[in-house]
Amino acid sequence: MNITRYQRLCALLATVGFIGMCASASAETNRIYVSSEKDHALIILDSVSLEKIGKIETGERPRAIEFSPDRKFIYVAASDSDLIEIVDIAKGEVVDELDVGEDPEMFALSPDGKTLYTTLEEDGELSIFDLESKEAETVEVGEEPEGVLVHPNGKFVYVTSEEANLVHVVDVESKELLANITVGTRPRRFAISTDRHELWVTNEIGGTVSIIDTESNSVTDTIEFTPKGFRKGEVTPVGILFDSQAKTAYVALGRANHVAIVDIESREVQDYVLVGKRAWGLAMDKAEERLFVANGLSDDMSVIETKSRKVIKSVPIARVPHSILVDG
Repeated sequence: MNITRYQRLCALLATVGFIGMCASASAETNRIYVSSEKDHALIILDSVSLEKIGKIETGERPRAIEFSPDRKFIYVAASDSDLIEIVDIAKGEVVDELDVGEDPEMFALSPDGKTLYTTLEEDGELSIFDLESKEAETVEVGEEPEGVLVHPNGKFVYVTSEEANLVHVVDVESKELLANITVGTRPRRFAISTDRHELWVTNEIGGTVSIIDTESNSVTDTIEFTPKGFRKGEVTPVGILFDSQAKTAYVALGRANHVAIVDIESREVQDYVLVGKRAWGLAMDKAEERLFVANGLSDDMSVIETKSRKVIKSVPIARVPHSILVDG
């Protein structure tokens, strides 16, 4: 991995006795990490300058990425290597591999950071991996599972089945299916608001978002997207993100090359922002001033200023960027 200006500065400060300055600053690295499916790597950018500052080699076809609870490690779903890899951020390299099952695509950590829930697309299963014992159990779900989300209370796991058009609700304690909820065509990803008891799921082929009441496990509403100049079949929502106050939802519309901005309370689409080709992955900075969008077919990342709702920069990344993490 490349040595950054920040790292050189920290080394210099340490030699003259200012070790604490870098130690406190290291809580946030001001880095952005983007997984590249075709380059088999994590691309590292400075979150201020948006310049590339490094690359970490991974297994084949890295897709979903998540920080560990202490933010010292990044978990990487290397789908074509059939592994979840663990990257040590300080070392800038893969330091461990987890055999969770065949073709892991998306995953989620339990709130206590002890369990990894991974969708296994080829087997139609949810893998439940104990990070301490490194033992795995599986729960059978619908065909081609992808999206996975753990309820913040740690009691339930939600899984999308692309082929069955279902959201499965799995009880964490019993590891049994509690409910199968019919949603739109080809459901993909989730966002949850615990205050509103709402789970939003994107439906890629349906071109919609289904809103599920998490208390009754039933669909209560559907949002459609109609950006100008695109046929219905070209609107393929995948990535979805809520702001921290659960007031605004951002939905990446895939091949419609836009991000939809939705008022969560009224469920009205407030705006469409033109980005790169096949917008999927979304992430936001800590201040929630910038939204980062991974564009898989234009090999770049769009940066949206959330206040103006305009793209302020397009950053070349690598081949087929998939997911984004922001530290700072």
